[in-house]
Amino acid sequence: MNAPTSSPETHPSFRQRLDALTSRLQVGSRLEQSMTELAPEITALLGCERMTLYTVDTANRELSSLFKTGEQQGTIRVPLDANSLAGYAALRQKALNIANAYDQAELTTHDPELRFFEGQDRLNGFLTRQVLVVPVTFKQYLFGVLQFLNKRGEAKFSQRDEHVARELAVVLGQAMYGEGQRRVTRSTRFDHLIELGMISTEDLAEAIAAARRRGMTVEQVLMDQYKVPKKDLLAALGAYFGVPALDFDNNIVPPVELLRKLKTSYLQHHLWVPLGEEQDEIIILIDNPHDLRRKDIIASLFPNRALRYAVGLREDILAFLALFSGVRQQVGHIDAIMRQLEGEEKKGEGGDEDQIDESNSGVVQLVNRSILDAYERGASDIHIEPSTGRKLVRVRLRIDGDCLEYQDVPYNFRHAIVSRIKIMANLDITERRKPQDGKIVFKKLFGRNIELRVATVPTQGGVEDVVMRILAAGEPIPLERLGLSASNEARLKSCIVKPYGLFFVCGPTGSGKTTTLHSILRELNTEDRKIWTAEDPVEITQEGLRQVQVHPGIGFTFAAAMRSFLRCDPDIIMVGEMRDSETTHTGIEASLTGHLVFSTLHTNSAPESITRLLDIGMDPFNFADAMLGILAQRLVKVLCKECKRAYRPSQEELGLLAGEYGEEEFARDFPANRLASLELYQAVGCKHCEGTGYRGRLGLHELLIGTPLLKQMIQRRTPIDELRLQARNDGMRTLLQDGVAKVLAGSTDLVQVKRVCIQ
Repeated sequence: MNAPTSSPETHPSFRQRLDALTSRLQVGSRLEQSMTELAPEITALLGCERMTLYTVDTANRELSSLFKTGEQQGTIRVPLDANSLAGYAALRQKALNIANAYDQAELTTHDPELRFFEGQDRLNGFLTRQVLVVPVTFKQYLFGVLQFLNKRGEAKFSQRDEHVARELAVVLGQAMYGEGQRRVTRSTRFDHLIELGMISTEDLAEAIAAARRRGMTVEQVLMDQYKVPKKDLLAALGAYFGVPALDFDNNIVPPVELLRKLKTSYLQHHLWVPLGEEQDEIIILIDNPHDLRRKDIIASLFPNRALRYAVGLREDILAFLALFSGVRQQVGHIDAIMRQLEGEEKKGEGGDEDQIDESNSGVVQLVNRSILDAYERGASDIHIEPSTGRKLVRVRLRIDGDCLEYQDVPYNFRHAIVSRIKIMANLDITERRKPQDGKIVFKKLFGRNIELRVATVPTQGGVEDVVMRILAAGEPIPLERLGLSASNEARLKSCIVKPYGLFFVCGPTGSGKTTTLHSILRELNTEDRKIWTAEDPVEITQEGLRQVQVHPGIGFTFAAAMRSFLRCDPDIIMVGEMRDSETTHTGIEASLTGHLVFSTLHTNSAPESITRLLDIGMDPFNFADAMLGILAQRLVKVLCKECKRAYRPSQEELGLLAGEYGEEEFARDFPANRLASLELYQAVGCKHCEGTGYRGRLGLHELLIGTPLLKQMIQRRTPIDELRLQARNDGMRTLLQDGVAKVLAGSTDLVQVKRVCIQ
C-alpha cells in the first residue's frame, strides 16, 4: 500500500501528532534531552528504522552526530563533501530522498559527484536502503542535518515524510539557534586552545575566515598570526581526535617497504603517510583521523594488518612525504639496482674495474641500499668481501649472531664499492695497503642518526675487505626488558644501589655488555647523581650522563679519562672496558674512595673474571673489598613467535636437560608436577624469520655477588673451581643453567644454548 501523497493538512490526526511533536521540541530545556524523549515518536511518525541529527563543525568542515538511534557507538563524523549523503545535503543545503543508497545510477540523477559512504554500514553491521536527509537551517545559517534511514514496508520515503522532515528541521534550527549556537561550536579541534586562553572564540572564527581567504590551513593561521606554539596546537589536535599527535622529525627511519606500492602524488593529495611499524602495527599519520572514508581506503591498502593512527599538520605530512620521496629516489630496491649493475657490465661500461667511478649511480645506490636493508633487518654488521680474479664480490649481513648471504655483486665494481664507503667514512681512497678505521654518520644521506663504524683491511690479491658495524644508537633498554630471571633481576638491583664499589659485566664481543651497562645506568640516572662515562665509541646516549669518547691515538685512554673524572666530583663512573692493569688499578682506587664504578671484561664466566683480574696484578685485598658483583652474559637466538611449534618432550630429552642443568638442582628448581604438562618449542621457519626459525636474541646471565665469604676466598687466591662452587651456593645460576631455564620457558632451544655456552 502506497503512502498518501496529499497535503498533511487533509489528515487532522497526523497534523495533530506533528504539531504536538514540534511544540514539545520548542519548549524543551535541552535539545539532546528532548530528542531522546521524542525519538520513538518521531521514528514512528515517519515509519523509519533509524534517525540521526548532525551538527555542523565549520572549523573542521565536517558533520558530527549530536543525537542518533541505533546501536552504533561513538560520534559519527562525516566530511562536508559529496562523498556521503549527509555531507552533500549540508554542503549544498539541499534535501535528498533516495530509494536505494547503493544504486549509483539513482545518485547520479541528483549529482554526478554524489556518493554513498558504504564504510559506515560495514563498521556498524547495518544495511542502509532508503535515505531521507534534510539540512537544518535558520536565518540562512546552516546548523546541521537531519537524516532518516530505511522506510518500513515501503520502497521510498513519501512526499508527506519529506514535509514532516522539513518541519522538524525548521523547529530544530530554531532550537539550536535559541541555545546560542552552542551545539555548532560545542566540539572543535581547537577547543583545548580556547580552554588554555591562548585564543578566544572570536579569534578562532577570524582565523577560520582568514584561512579561507588566503587558501591556508586554520592551523597555519593560528601559528603565524596568533603565535600559537606548535606543540600546543598538536596537543589540541591529539586531545580532540583521541590519538597521538606527531611533529615532523627528519630523523625518522623511512618505511621503504610500506611505501613501495604507494605513489607519492596519491599520498600528497589524500594527506596521509605510513611512518613505520611498531609492535606489528602500522603507524599512519593523517590530518583527520575521523575521516572514515580515507581510513576505509587505507585499510584496503594494508589488508590483514593492524593500523594505529596519529594526527599531524598538513605541512608536516607533506614534509614527511618529501623526505621519504628523496630516500626512494636515492635508494631503489636491491633487485632493480642489481639489474642496473649487471646491465652496465654486459654493455662493457664496467669492463675495467679501475674505470668505474665511485660516484657511479648504481654503486651509490647499492651501498645506500645495503646499509638501509641491514638496518631494517636488524643486522649488527655488513661484510663486503671481494675476491681475486673475476669472482663475485660477496656481501653478507650478520643477523642475530650469524652471517647471512645478502647479495653477490659483479667483480668489476669491487674497487668502486670500497672507494664509495671510504668517501662516506672520510678515509683515504688512495691508500689500499694499510688498514683504515672511520665512521659513517648516515644522517648525511637520509637525515637519520644512524652511525656505522667502518674498518677496511687489505687482503690477498690487492683487494680490500670492509666491515661496517651498525652502532646501536638510541635510548637505553629498561632493566626489566633485559631478559633477566626474576631472581637475577632482584639480586642485581640490590647490588647496584650500593654507594660505592666495583661492578663488572663480562662476555665476548657482541654479547650486549654495553647495552646492559647502559640499562643499569638508566636505573641509577637520577637528579641527585653525577655520572661520567668513558666509551669507545659512544653508542647509546642518555640525557643526564656526561659521556666521553676516548682517543687512544692521542693518549686519551680509558685510564686517562678515569683520572680526569675523579677531579670532576663524580658519584658514578662507567668505563667501556678494563683492558689493562693501569685502567683496572685506577678503577679499584676510584671504588675504594667512595665512587660506584662499572666496566666490562672480555672473559667467559663470572668466576673466571676474578682470576683474570688477579693474574694481571690486582691486589687481592683491595679487589675483594671493592668488588660488588660480576654479571656474565651471552646472547642466544629466540624462537620465532610466528612459527615456533609446540611439542611434548620425551623423558630422554628431559633427562638431557637435567644433565646439562645439574640433576639435583634440576629436580629442586623444576619439580615433577610442573614437568608433567610441560611443552617445549622447536624451530620451523617462515617469512617473518627468513626461514631460519629464529628471530631476535635473548640474554643468558650468570650473576656472581661479592658475599663476605666469597671476598675472603678472593683474598686467599682460592682456585676458580672453588670460587664457582661458592658462588653457586650463594645463589648464582650458571649461563648454561639460565639457558636451560629459558628452553623450558619456550624462548629458545638447547641447540642454541649450547652454541653460546660452555660447561
